[in-house]
Amino acid sequence: MNLFDLTEKVAVITGSTKGIGKAIAQQMAAHGAKVVITSRKADSCNSVAQEIKDCGGEAIAIPCNISHKEQLKTLVAETHNTYGHIDILVCNAAVNPHFGSALEIPDSAFEKVMDVNIKANHWLVQLVAPEMMQKNDGAIIIVSSIGGFRGSNTLGAYSISKAADMQMARNLAMELGPYNIRVNCIAPGLVKTDFARALWEDPVRHDMRVEKTPLRRLGEPRDIAGIAVYMASEAGAWTTGQTIVIDGGVTSAGDG
Repeated sequence: MNLFDLTEKVAVITGSTKGIGKAIAQQMAAHGAKVVITSRKADSCNSVAQEIKDCGGEAIAIPCNISHKEQLKTLVAETHNTYGHIDILVCNAAVNPHFGSALEIPDSAFEKVMDVNIKANHWLVQLVAPEMMQKNDGAIIIVSSIGGFRGSNTLGAYSISKAADMQMARNLAMELGPYNIRVNCIAPGLVKTDFARALWEDPVRHDMRVEKTPLRRLGEPRDIAGIAVYMASEAGAWTTGQTIVIDGGVTSAGDG
C-alpha cells in the first residue's frame, strides 16, 4: 500500500497558479489527485491546469477571488459539477499589502489582510466541511507561516493573520475530528516566491537570511509540497490540529 497515494481524491487549492500553491497542486496531481487550480486570473489558472495535464495529471481551472463569498460558493459548486465531491482543501492564497510599521498600516490594508488570510479560509471551510462530515473523511490544510510564531516590526498584520490560521486549524481539528477530518497548518519559513520577493530579492538581505538558516539556503516551493501531500494522504491519517514548520531550521536555531 502506498501511503501517499491520492488516486481519485479531489483537491481544491487556492492561490495555486504560482509559488507554494502551484507546487502543492503539481505534487498532489503527481500522486494521483484531481486538482482544482484557482486564483483570481483565468489565464493563469488555465495555464497551470494545462501544465499539469501535459505532465499526465488531471486538473481543471476555476478562477476565484477568495475575498468574495459568492465566488467561493461558485468555486465549490463548479468543482462538484465536474468531479462530484471534494476530499482535500488547501487554503494557500494570502495577501500582504503592507510592509512596515504596524502603527502606520491603513485600515483598508489591515482589513484586507484579515479578510483574505483568515475570513476567506473560514468561509471556504464552512462550504466544504459539511460534505466531508457526511462521508466521514477529509483533509483541510492551511498554509500559514513561521511569522505566526514570531514578533515582527514590518509584517505585523500578516503575522497576526498567520497566528490566527494556526488557531483556526486547532479549533477545527477539535470540531471535525469525530468525523475523521484532519485539519493542519504548514508554517513555511522564507521561500523564494514572488509573494515574498521583498524579503529575498536584495542580495544583502538574502545573504543575511541564508546565514541565519542552518541548512544555508532559502526554501523553494517544492520544499513545502511534500508535507502537503503527507497531510492529505493516508500517511497523515493520525495527524490533526498540528502546525508543521518547514523552514530550513530557522526557528530551531539559537543566537550562538
